Amino acid sequence: MCDDGLIVLRTVQNLLDGNGPVFNAGERVEANTSTLWTYILALAGLFGVRLEWAAVILGLLLAVAGMALGLDGARRLYPSKLIVPAGALVLLGLSPFWDFATSGLETGLVTCWLAGVWWLLVRHATQPDTRPWATVFLLGLGPLVRPEFALVTALGGVALLLIAKPGWKRALLWILVAGVLPVGYQVFRMGYYGLITPNTALAKEASKARWDRGFFYIADLLDPYLLVIPLLTLVVIAALVLRKLTRATTIVVVMPVVAALGLLFYVTRVGGDYMHGRMLLPSLLLLLLPVLAVPLGKWTALPLLVLGVWAVVSGGWLRAPSAIEHKIGAHAITDSRVFWVDTTAKSHPILAEDAALAPGYLPELAKAMEGKQGPVVVVSVDHRWLVVPARERTVVSSPGPLGFPGMLLPYDYKVVDDIGLAGPLASHSISVPGWPMGHDKLLSVAWAIADAGRGTPEELSAAIEGAVPGEEIASARRALARPEIQEMLASVRAPLTGNRFWENLVHSVGRSSLRYDRDPYIAQHGT
Repeated sequence: MCDDGLIVLRTVQNLLDGNGPVFNAGERVEANTSTLWTYILALAGLFGVRLEWAAVILGLLLAVAGMALGLDGARRLYPSKLIVPAGALVLLGLSPFWDFATSGLETGLVTCWLAGVWWLLVRHATQPDTRPWATVFLLGLGPLVRPEFALVTALGGVALLLIAKPGWKRALLWILVAGVLPVGYQVFRMGYYGLITPNTALAKEASKARWDRGFFYIADLLDPYLLVIPLLTLVVIAALVLRKLTRATTIVVVMPVVAALGLLFYVTRVGGDYMHGRMLLPSLLLLLLPVLAVPLGKWTALPLLVLGVWAVVSGGWLRAPSAIEHKIGAHAITDSRVFWVDTTAKSHPILAEDAALAPGYLPELAKAMEGKQGPVVVVSVDHRWLVVPARERTVVSSPGPLGFPGMLLPYDYKVVDDIGLAGPLASHSISVPGWPMGHDKLLSVAWAIADAGRGTPEELSAAIEGAVPGEEIASARRALARPEIQEMLASVRAPLTGNRFWENLVHSVGRSSLRYDRDPYIAQHGT
């Protein structure tokens, strides 16, 4: 489990509590990137399963199922031959693959969906009488697994049409069936949340090009594990075993490779991620699918031995520098498991309570709130928790980690972050140039105080001994009064009537492009 996995679980718990798929009750923000993963965990929660354990166990089971489907798909390419794992050894030799499978994030689901789609396509290629409806339905789920998997859905759909060669009427029916759920959910997203993407896409500015960071992110995975060795070895193996393919099997071999390159292009362009290896795992899996298992023969024996030795060495000893040194790496890329183990001081942190005593957070927060009457706004300035009166409910602006405070603080508290994963004010702010991907937004705490604090700017500043100047709070209030920001806040906070849904829907494209400076002194002037 990691803190980002706990972010997912707070949304799931709110859904189970009847507050909707939101991070904070009363504020419609889509803080989870994987819609399908959210609802799978909610289904487990309906049966009373502790959400942390549901996320860990289901993630692991889905990852194992995905590996099994991928191996069986590869086996079907080489009938009547002795098959042994090849590409599968690469995945098993990478610690990020194991770590993210049980992180609470959607990696296990991603593995299962990608491998499952490919397995079904291989069946169509090798058994022409395979019925199409399961494949069509599963392909349609791609954007609900992750939005960028619309690319895999499209390429998989093209592959299915090329293999099955249906008439145009039947092809149109397949497209309609595949599109029902993702299109229906997109309409819901635009009307309910008022955006065309999850809020996390705004927070990470997924439309922004950061090529240099993206190439560094790739190197951050390739270098520590000497990953070039197994990848080049697999190229040799592929050249040996993929020579006698039919038209249909050629299609199912080419499709995941093209999809992998497309996703790799996307991840590189947006600048990678702050989690070591995570965003490259789908591309890597897609590249490996056609050679996940290969025939054992006199020409493949030596390359397979090289893969086996590499997998043992990598799995047993090779780790990222941030894991070895127990610190945040260059460009803030971090080994998520080691970071979470260090944060919680637990060898195997699973539950949110494992982070209850993390230094600088909940114990200090509770101490700062002692003796305060009524709702308050709590912010962190220079590693100190500061408290001012709130107009309505208690608001906690958490610097850094968001998942475990969200899970452990009362659910009637509003928990927001300054980088915009769950806070609409921060997600619509302009990025800080040169800052790391996923953490390049940093909203001044004056916004949280101005938005929820009770009293004049001068009174609020005096309550925290001037730690945040009154003029900065006043500037934030003037910025919040701008019509476009008021409209954005109404889209997530106003009661969801039919008219509100329609207004959200028709203005979702323009609202998604709304940006303003993070500095309230500048933002108040409309820039």
